[in-house]
Amino acid sequence: MQAVMGRPDEPAPVSKGPNEKLRILLCTDWWDQSVNGVVASVWTLRRELERQGHEVRVLTIAKGLRSRRHGGVYRLGSISASIFYENARICYPVQDTIHRDILAWSPDVVHANSEFSTFTWAKRISRELGVPLVHTYHTIYEDYTHYYSPSHTMGRHVAATFSRHVLGSTDHVVAPTQKVATLLRGYGVTRPISVVPTGLRLGHFRPARTEAEHVDCQRLRRRLGIDPDRRVLVSVGRLAKEKNLDEVLDHLAALPRRDWTLLLVGEGPYRENLERHAHALGLDDHVVFTGCVDPRQVARYYRVGDAFVSASTSETQGLTFAEALACGLPLLCRRDPALCGILVDGSNGYGFDDGAEFAARLDDLFDDAVLRTRLAHNAARHAHRVCGSETFGAAVCDVYREAIARHRSYLLVA
Repeated sequence: MQAVMGRPDEPAPVSKGPNEKLRILLCTDWWDQSVNGVVASVWTLRRELERQGHEVRVLTIAKGLRSRRHGGVYRLGSISASIFYENARICYPVQDTIHRDILAWSPDVVHANSEFSTFTWAKRISRELGVPLVHTYHTIYEDYTHYYSPSHTMGRHVAATFSRHVLGSTDHVVAPTQKVATLLRGYGVTRPISVVPTGLRLGHFRPARTEAEHVDCQRLRRRLGIDPDRRVLVSVGRLAKEKNLDEVLDHLAALPRRDWTLLLVGEGPYRENLERHAHALGLDDHVVFTGCVDPRQVARYYRVGDAFVSASTSETQGLTFAEALACGLPLLCRRDPALCGILVDGSNGYGFDDGAEFAARLDDLFDDAVLRTRLAHNAARHAHRVCGSETFGAAVCDVYREAIARHRSYLLVA
C-alpha cells in the first residue's frame, strides 16, 4: 500500500531520470537588478538553469500593491516594510490567481532564496504539491544584530533560533561557502547542506581587453574626477554598517601617502555616516561615492581600479570579491573564512588583520609594478578557474535531483 503526501487526488509522482528536464520555481524577496549579492546569484542561476534546458519561473515581490505575471516572473502585490529594513516589502499572504497558476504549472522543485515573504509561499507550494523545498542561505543574520538587538550575544541567539526554525522546514540547504555551512551546523541545523559557491558571468566580468575598453576606463576616471596620477581602490556593494567601511577609511587616513582614491560603488543607509567620517578624517578629496550604478555597468567601475578593498567580515560568499578578481583586480581584504577559495594570499592579493599590515600590503601593490601585474594576471585566471556560472548551475541542479530523489523516498511508504 502506498501513501502519498501532497494533493490526495493525484497518483504517486514518477521519479525523473538524471537527464530529464525539470520545472523549477525560484522564490526571492529581491529580484530587480541592483548591486546585491542575492539578486546576482538568482539571476545567474536562472540563466544557467535555462541554458541547461530546464523550465524556470520566478516568484518575487512587486514594488506596489498590484500582483501580476510577466513572462516567467510572478510579482506579488506588497506593502512597504522599510521600517524594518531599507526598501524591504511584505507581500500579501493570499493571492489566489498566482497561487492557482503555480499549482497548475506544478514545479518539480521549489528553491527559496529569502527567509521572509516569499519563503512562506515557497513552503506552502512545496507542501501542497509534495515536492522538495531547497533553500539557499544568503545572509549571516548575526552580523546584522545592530539592526534588531542592542546585544550581539542576544542577537546571535535570535539569529540561530530563527535560522534553525526556517531551515528545519526545508529538504536541502545550499550554503555559498564552508563558513556558512559550519555556522549553520553550529546553530543546530540538521538538514542536508551542500556548499555551492555562486558563479559569475565571466564573459561580462573580465579585464579591459580592447583599445575601446581602455579608452572607456580613462573617460570614466575623468568623469568621476579621479586624478590620472592616483591609484584607485575599488569597493562595490551596499553601503551598510556591517560592511565595515569605516575601518577602511581609518586605515587609509593613517597612511603617510595620499596618491590614492577610494571609489565606493553602490548606495545604502550608511552613506551619510561614511561621508561624515571621511570628512572628519580629512579625506573629502580622496573618496568618491558613485551612488547607484546599473548592474550591467558595474564591470566598468572594477576596471577603473588597481585593487579591490574590503574590511567586511559579514560576507556569506564574497561575490563582489570574485567579480573583482575576474576583472583583474588584486584583493586587499580583511581575512575572513568566507574568502576561503577566493583569496589566495600572495597569489591574487593579500589579506590583512590590522592597520600596519594593510599599509604594508598596499605599499607592495602600489609601488611594485611587476608584482601588481602578476597579481592581476593571477586574479583573472583564478576567477575563471573556480567562479564560472556553468559550474554553479550544474552543482545546484545536482542538489535538486538529490533532493527530489530523497523526497520521493519519504513520500512513498511501503
